[in-house]
Order: sequence, then C-alpha cells, then structure tokens
Amino acid sequence: MSRWTDYDWQLIRGEPEEPHMQMALDEVLLNRVAAGERQPTLRIWEWASASVVLGRFQSVRNEVDREAAERYGVTVVRRITGGGAMFNEPHNTITYSLYAPEALVKGMSFVESYAFLDDWVLQGLRSVGVDAVYQPINDIASSAGKIGGAAQTRRKGAVLHHAMLSYDIDADKMLQVLRIGREKLSDKGTESARKRVSPVRDQSQMERSEVIDRLTATFDSLYGLSASEVTASERKEAEELVRNKFATPEWLYLLP
Repeated sequence: MSRWTDYDWQLIRGEPEEPHMQMALDEVLLNRVAAGERQPTLRIWEWASASVVLGRFQSVRNEVDREAAERYGVTVVRRITGGGAMFNEPHNTITYSLYAPEALVKGMSFVESYAFLDDWVLQGLRSVGVDAVYQPINDIASSAGKIGGAAQTRRKGAVLHHAMLSYDIDADKMLQVLRIGREKLSDKGTESARKRVSPVRDQSQMERSEVIDRLTATFDSLYGLSASEVTASERKEAEELVRNKFATPEWLYLLP
C-alpha cells in the first residue's frame, strides 16, 4: 500500500467541456495513469452544458424523462462507473475526478476507499463553513442533508474516483428531468427535495469558484499539486472515444 505523498500529483483545471467529452476524458486519463504515461491526477471539471450523468448499470428509460431533458437542453450521458444518476447544471455543481494507482487503496474495500479518497474534500468543505461528513456507502453530506455522491472503478492497476457536489440546486427542474427523484419525492414535493439535498451555497457564502479554490488548496496543502493540462494526444484519444463510444446510442442505451 502506498501513501498520497508518494506521488507527484497533477492538477487539471481546464476550460468547460461538453458532457460526452467529460465521460471520455475520464476513461482516457484513467488509462494513461494505469499505463504509467501520466502522473496521478486531480481533475476539476468545468461543464459546458447541463447534463444527466447515468451510472454504468442504469437504464435511460427508468431514470430520465427524455421530453423534459430535451425541453431544458439537458444532455443524457453514461459514465464508466456505477452508482446513481446525477443532475448537473454548470453553475450549480462542483465535479472532480481522481486518477491514481490502485496501490493507494490496496487492501481497502470500496466502502473504505470512498471515505479515504474524499477525506480532503471534507476538510476543504469544513474550511468554508460546511459541516461536512461522509455517509456510507458513497455520500458526502452535512447535518442539513446530502451534498453530493461519489462513484469509482478500478482497472489495469489504477483507480478512478469521481464525485459531483451540489453548489446550488434547481429542485423543480431536477424533479422534472429525473424520474427516480420524482418517484421518491412525489408525495413530498419540491420543498422536500431541497431538504434532502443541502447545497454548499446554503452553508457557505463563498462563490462557487472560491469554493473550488479552497478545495484544491486543501489538497495541495495535504499532498502537493503541480499544474497540468490535458495533452494533445489525450484530447485526440478522448475525441475518438466520444465518436466511437460515448456519443453513440449503443452506449447510451446499453441497458433496456
């Protein structure tokens, strides 16, 4: 088992990307770290448009109201990790990925590794006034409610761990687009949705960009960070993956 400080961590904080490209970059960067072609990396996502991100084993039909998604210009995509559907609007979410050697979590169960890999996030959120705690299996929360959820996959000796945090929330729109949220909350309404989800903005007066700055500064103070970016070859590979995989109906409708 290795330690965080055994690695030269890289930080990618680039320009906004479209949803399909975000999915592809996750796979490419995971594979590059697995192959030893990239140092372990923290990537902060910037979204170019709204999306619903489905877990690897979810059904579009069960999770998404396609008419509502089209009405609001929400792109539906599928990621390579498991877990539940996440509703994203660029100004309302904070999304990040960790790409690391599997040795960092060697001997840990998935449940243990979730808390371990997101401990820096809890520390960063607490520093901006959020009463952040971890709720097994994969939720980041506070005493006021859920803040976000994480997902993970391991392959070829590397681990991808990513999470989406709610900075703010449009509960009305979320409940129209996500079927599962509607079913859970149909008898309680939008106000209950707001209570179940407790965005960072409700607990901290900081702007979204300032919260992200604080989170990355926390990671840097604990483990060190060096500036990086998506390379030309990584982007080219990701673009090919968008065309051949992530933007295809075969991938999106993988499950009935």
